Amino acid sequence: MNDVERTGVVKFVGHPVTLIGPELKPGDALPEADTVGEGLDPVKLSSLKGKVLLILSLPSLDTPVCDKETRAFSVRAGSLGPQIEVVAVSMDLPFAQARWAREAGVENITFLSDYRDASFGKAFGVLAKENRLLARAVFVADAQGIIRYIQLMDDVVKEPDYLAAEQAALAL
Repeated sequence: MNDVERTGVVKFVGHPVTLIGPELKPGDALPEADTVGEGLDPVKLSSLKGKVLLILSLPSLDTPVCDKETRAFSVRAGSLGPQIEVVAVSMDLPFAQARWAREAGVENITFLSDYRDASFGKAFGVLAKENRLLARAVFVADAQGIIRYIQLMDDVVKEPDYLAAEQAALAL
């Protein structure tokens, strides 16, 4: 993993944090990441290739902005079509992700947890060193696994531009 540290990029509720990992750019290959799915099953991010991926990097589903963002993308996911998969990654335990999804009525998003070793956070450059949470970001990758669009919020309390992310995914 790339443990490069970047400062001055993201804040957590106004407090600057250090991001661990590279700064990804459109055109980069989707990094490999080992995450955990429901039931604690290991899931390699590469196993999702073959579809356009709209990947949400979230601090925690049990916070107001993450809740709102994930619900909004769930509504949008219904009209994106079967060729696009929405994936939400957070440090929440898979059991907490499943509980949240059940209570929110969200069935059309794949939830992955990065709690074990922060593989996703480090590979995607969104792991906050100070609190071991993921920064809020949206990545869109084409079916060949090439990143085509990135949004990184400069403060985790800010919501992404939903329409821009949706349009980036639909353009692929």
